[in-house]
Amino acid sequence: MRFAVASAIVALAMTDVLAQQTPPISHDYANVNGQRLHYARAGSGPLIVFLHGFPEFWYEWKNQIAEFSRDHTVVAPDMRGYNLSSKPADVSAYQMPNLVEDVRALTTELMKSTGGTRFTLVAHDWGGVVAWVFAALHPDLLDKLVIVNAPHPTLFGKALRDDPAQQKASAYMLMFRSPEAEATLSANAYELLTSAVLADGIKNGTVTEADKKAYVEAWSQPGALTGGLNYYRAAGVGPPPPTAATTTTAAEPPAAPAANQLPPLVVRVPTLVIWGEKDTALLTGNLEGLDQVVPTLTVRRIADGTHWVVRENAAEVNRLIREFLAQKQQ
Repeated sequence: MRFAVASAIVALAMTDVLAQQTPPISHDYANVNGQRLHYARAGSGPLIVFLHGFPEFWYEWKNQIAEFSRDHTVVAPDMRGYNLSSKPADVSAYQMPNLVEDVRALTTELMKSTGGTRFTLVAHDWGGVVAWVFAALHPDLLDKLVIVNAPHPTLFGKALRDDPAQQKASAYMLMFRSPEAEATLSANAYELLTSAVLADGIKNGTVTEADKKAYVEAWSQPGALTGGLNYYRAAGVGPPPPTAATTTTAAEPPAAPAANQLPPLVVRVPTLVIWGEKDTALLTGNLEGLDQVVPTLTVRRIADGTHWVVRENAAEVNRLIREFLAQKQQ
């Protein structure tokens, strides 16, 4: 009995020590690029910025904030259209140049307080797409780039045109671009979104009731669901619609989605790509040919990782990022 009590005391003490080692998270706003962007911030040291995807918000990175704020200044913004950030009404406001400029303007302001001239960018899903373009356009601002289950725009455009498997996996994008998307995704207290995003995490214990409440609250912010969906609408991204096959001939291929119109994006920043191989929306075929547009590339696959690998395999994701950050640049 004494041993059990002593063990419990030690466990509680260790928990308290670990809690004390994790810097507190603060919340602030930056007025940049005509937007008011909310962001979470913790720690001190070199700047590392985390960009979320759809339908996430800064909270997606809570496990990474706890880990990397021990020796970095960690910032995780709500991207425009999401949660507590500005939600412009026009779909055109969500075009890629605007999203990239948000990141450039925000990080320029942040580097004034951290004293650096470069930072590390970590991004997932739509945040990752923005990060790919940002890295191609602003390599001088980055030390390193980490992409998690986010396709390179050039390769993804080709996959949507040529790969039947990826076309099928991306069919949901057509619904996301439709006028009915908001009603469909918010019905029954966001039942469809909860099932798609959180259900596996609830089953395996990586999502708590508090987490679920936080997500529903973020999705319920006025205009937030529309803001996230407008990323798809502004890009026109997705497979050819089902009717395309019956209205075109072999000599007249379906019109390419907007993603195909992007010029080849070559990323010369040292890049780590982490990919959950059980992602049913973004298939592992997106890794094929990646080394041709990212010369300094490291790929790490997580066999049991889903699209939500950031949260469900947080320890493994953190370990891989740590290893990559420790590597000396050539």
